[in-house]
Amino acid sequence: MSEQKPVQVTYLDDLIAKIAWVRDTQSDAIAAAGRVCADAIAGDGLVFTFGTGHGGFAALESFPRTGGVTGFRPIVESSIALMHHVLGDQGTAQYRFLHTREGYGRAILRSHQIKDGDALILFSHSGINAVILDMAVEFQERGLKVVAVTSVPHSSQVASRHSCGKRLYEIADVVIDTGIPLEDASQHIDGLEYPVGPTSTSVAVAMTHAINAATAADLVARGVQPMIMVNTNSNRTTEAHQQNDRNYAELWRRLRSRDFSAPPVTAGTVTPGAAPAPAAAGAE
Repeated sequence: MSEQKPVQVTYLDDLIAKIAWVRDTQSDAIAAAGRVCADAIAGDGLVFTFGTGHGGFAALESFPRTGGVTGFRPIVESSIALMHHVLGDQGTAQYRFLHTREGYGRAILRSHQIKDGDALILFSHSGINAVILDMAVEFQERGLKVVAVTSVPHSSQVASRHSCGKRLYEIADVVIDTGIPLEDASQHIDGLEYPVGPTSTSVAVAMTHAINAATAADLVARGVQPMIMVNTNSNRTTEAHQQNDRNYAELWRRLRSRDFSAPPVTAGTVTPGAAPAPAAAGAE
């Protein structure tokens, strides 16, 4: 009789298997996402990345990051990205309220002066909450491309919490399915009621870097040299800082070219009144 593996080993085995599944089934979708991002960057636009809760970690990994392509622009809305205090400021009560409020996503986009040629990557395990869907619908209405990194097995089992009635995978132009099951946590321990070991965040972060690599390869194939962030913790620190400063200057040039005196992207405001029942904090 074989010895039972410890839970930390079975967790890592399961995580590796899930990433391998994405590699084997979603390669074409990742390549398509790379083309969308390369189109935006080669056209002097930006690729905005966004997620709420733990989905925000994957968005943050897009830039600035060693090996990252300049042209990605994370949107960080602290009220729905940080909830580690649990109680008090930036607590889970505020998070639960805000990320289910329709109109809030459109309000966030008004601060970023989205323009023609931009693209958006949304990270959402469930793909059902209002802020995420606000942004997807906004980009769709403007004829701009949306890439979704989401769990179709989870999302297809639950209802949308947005008036559009759709889930993220039903709106996005490109869908990368993480394949993560609804419960997310993968390890069941005898004597413990609930599973442990969530997997959605790790897979989503891996997709961030896979999309980034596909974007770089697509740009090079077009004859466009992408500007890449490099590691400054090396024996060539001065050169690395100089390279990264050029990347930051390029990002600033792209931002500066936007007309910040222009009217807001939409006239939408936060919808008053009751909203759908809030979700529990966790993988969104």
